Amino acid sequence: MANSFWFDFEKDIFELTEQLEKAKVTHEQGKLDMTDMIQTIESKIKEVQKNTYSKLTGWQKVQISRHPERPYTLDYIEHICTDFVELFGDRQIKDDKAIVGGFAKIDGKPVMILGQQKGRNTKQRQFRNFGMPNPEGYRKALRLMKLAEKFHVPVVTLIDTPGASPGLEAEERGQGEAIARNLFEMATLTVPIVCIVIGEGASGGALGIGVGDRVLMMEYTWYSVISPESCSSILWRTWDKKELAADALKLSSADMLKSGLIDGVIKEPIGGAHHSSEEAFLSVKAAIKRELKVLRELDSDTLVNERIGKFSKMGVVIEP
Repeated sequence: MANSFWFDFEKDIFELTEQLEKAKVTHEQGKLDMTDMIQTIESKIKEVQKNTYSKLTGWQKVQISRHPERPYTLDYIEHICTDFVELFGDRQIKDDKAIVGGFAKIDGKPVMILGQQKGRNTKQRQFRNFGMPNPEGYRKALRLMKLAEKFHVPVVTLIDTPGASPGLEAEERGQGEAIARNLFEMATLTVPIVCIVIGEGASGGALGIGVGDRVLMMEYTWYSVISPESCSSILWRTWDKKELAADALKLSSADMLKSGLIDGVIKEPIGGAHHSSEEAFLSVKAAIKRELKVLRELDSDTLVNERIGKFSKMGVVIEP
């Protein structure tokens, strides 16, 4: 996927990339032999990329997770699955377009795959509600997971949301109850569950499909109880402290792994999944296959007990 959007901290890489494109055009037109120049610039780009992305701040990683050309849930489904049959509706209210999912196969083996879906342009973003599910979205997700349990099919969830829909209507229809119900039901689902944060993992909106036997994060993603902007606005009454908030929240994949809140990190192409979407698809597919191969060998009681035990160990409870 060609990258047409660059962040401020990628300025040097952008300028070198422009030089590279101009050198290639000159070479292709036959005006000059630019072979040596092209190789020199390509080597420089790799060097600058390695230096830039090896010392990213928490806020810079948040920015990469929101890159407009980053692959979304349907992109992963299209490239890692076959025979995908999308299922719709929660059988109560309506179909929530912010959650997509259905039965599919990964290398011939059936899975139920679902996740939040964002949009590429204004019309799509409105259609998908910016990837922010309403209660019916979480009930739809639960319906699909219970269907998978009925047919003894493992569940794969792809997490990418700025949060659950915050509107009044969502609250009136039971947003909190819908997310809480998913947490309860996913904890005791008798089939393997693999959850992967592929972009943003904000608050209960992410956790509503995030209880699994294996919870993984892609390298340049974030997972936190609150976004840096919201944290900054609450603590300092301004968004200007979002960089400080991002670092304090310890929301990056490396921080989450160190804290024992996730089970692994999926390496991304240098600079992010949008720089080489095909490589990202292969990495995610390999991770899903690796985890499911182990989990499929466990009986349902072991799956449930280990899953509950894992989440029960997180955090500290002090009783009076």
